[in-house]
Amino acid sequence: MPSLSAVNEQSTDLEIFLAIQSQHLKALDVLYDRYGKLVYSTAVQILNNVEEAEEVTQETFLSLWQRSEIYQPKRGSLSGFLITMTRSRSIDRLRSRKSSQEKLQRFQTFSDYVLPHHNPPLEFVTVQERINLVHKALKQLSPDDRQLLETAYYEGLSQSKIAKRDGIPLGTVKSRVRQALKKLRTALNHLV
Repeated sequence: MPSLSAVNEQSTDLEIFLAIQSQHLKALDVLYDRYGKLVYSTAVQILNNVEEAEEVTQETFLSLWQRSEIYQPKRGSLSGFLITMTRSRSIDRLRSRKSSQEKLQRFQTFSDYVLPHHNPPLEFVTVQERINLVHKALKQLSPDDRQLLETAYYEGLSQSKIAKRDGIPLGTVKSRVRQALKKLRTALNHLV
């Protein structure tokens, strides 16, 4: 068997896989050259979407690279494993897509039922006014408090992640968020 660093186009799938387990990047290149088109075409065939197929192809190879223990050579061929993983990921995306479409459809049906005679331009003005009022209220906060709330709500970080990232005690983050929200509530009380 050739050394792992000498993996090339003539290497067997097992040799390539062993080199991937040892994190030799060249082995991943060789594997991708060998099976990339097969994986991609399988994903395109299932998803009927080029962008999603590209993402699934990348995810498939990256997953094998990051967690090579998921493939067990004794259970089947490497190409078969890659196709199975591609198929599974593609079907998961189809299910997710279908679920998202169903949620959107339910929301649209609900909106049509609840708001059958709404006035979009007037609704837009009202929403825009509220946005402006919230921005104005945020400007009344100290820069630190405003940054803290924006990090929590716009970046979606939890208070513990903010504390860890910024090197602030968790209790301090929690009390500052609570105080900042109280100030916002007071400033926006007339909207509620």
